[in-house]
Amino acid sequence: MEILFKNATVVTMNPEAPILENANVGISNGKIKISDVEKEKAARVIDCTNKVLMPGLYNCHTHAGMTLFRGYANDRALEDWLFNYLIPAESKLTSALVRTGTLLAMAEMLSSGTVAFSDMYCDMDEVARTAREVGMIANICNGVIGFDEENFDYFSCKEYNQTIRALEEKNDTAVIIDASIHSVYTSFPRVWEQVLELAKKNNLRMHVHLSETQTEHENCVKKYGKTPTAIFAEHGVFDVPCIAAHGVWVTDEDIEILAAKNVTVVHNPLSNLKLASGLAPVTKMLQADVNVALGTDGVSSNNSHDLFEELKMASLLQKYITADPTILPAYETLKMATSNGAKAQGRESSSGILKDGYDADMLLIDMDNPRQTMCYDPILNLAYSTSGRDVEMTIVRGRILYEKGEYTTIDIEKVLHEARAAKKIFV
Repeated sequence: MEILFKNATVVTMNPEAPILENANVGISNGKIKISDVEKEKAARVIDCTNKVLMPGLYNCHTHAGMTLFRGYANDRALEDWLFNYLIPAESKLTSALVRTGTLLAMAEMLSSGTVAFSDMYCDMDEVARTAREVGMIANICNGVIGFDEENFDYFSCKEYNQTIRALEEKNDTAVIIDASIHSVYTSFPRVWEQVLELAKKNNLRMHVHLSETQTEHENCVKKYGKTPTAIFAEHGVFDVPCIAAHGVWVTDEDIEILAAKNVTVVHNPLSNLKLASGLAPVTKMLQADVNVALGTDGVSSNNSHDLFEELKMASLLQKYITADPTILPAYETLKMATSNGAKAQGRESSSGILKDGYDADMLLIDMDNPRQTMCYDPILNLAYSTSGRDVEMTIVRGRILYEKGEYTTIDIEKVLHEARAAKKIFV
């Protein structure tokens, strides 16, 4: 056995035993071992007095390379920011710059407790290689954007070619390649059908933006006579496993479609607030049995990858918009960040909870500080009091990737130097 965690408060997210007090948990061959753990010797023993062991967090909608644009052209409406500032700046990106931005994002995610992310960004083959190098879990895609309906062909564009290269290079259980349509408003039906063809042929999952803004939603109704959810469903986009980011302006009928098609909606509360996009009806979605996970979106519209911030905000916003303080309690919010996220990526049978035989994807949270000392229920503290600063250790598939400010697979000084050097390219 590689590691034994002793005397821990364990928040398992396993409904059969949600909390284990003063428990011992082992890691053996990258897997979790709880039963009979004391019978084996461990190479390393960690005393977890005043610490909480919990599943790692799943950030199910990111644009990791966009970390280079943190704070770039902020305080603007989404359409203005995206088309007039961000897309022109992104035209200057190289695969080397995307790698730097992705490494910076992964360093931030690991230090704040994220073990897995679903990424939609350019140079996806480079992103996939970088994720494998670091050792994080990831679903990687490149959202297709095309406006010229007469001449644009998905099978000839860079997004398709990058997807094929990434599939040919390697497609393992840690880093999975997805298909992706950026959104209804940045593409058109023939492209959606072509992307779906690729997904079905290669057994890929799908990643889309959906009804993020009122303008997007209403313009779609004007153009197609249907909502983004309805028009995507009509063209088969949800006929493969799909995660749909945002879902802020979905209707009750849309929610019924999403539930029937088993689509995961990824809630990005801080990004939606910062861009004044609105508040997603998460409570209605959960009541309709839609799987809802959490994401940070890109940090240029957030501006953080700390998923604990999203946890707290997600719960508080639903309490506010429903005028019901009992709505979206702490445990349900933690599910959105852990087991629901694992389900969104198709990993629910191996990760997202702490259980014998599951992958050892976990966090160690320091409770010996002023924010955490008063703890009557660890689940409540994790949902409402914890920040990424409380993460002491992040473990992915049994490997310690971050511990007390140190990274085992990222040369953080080199990444910071490269990121600072990149700034002059965009200003």
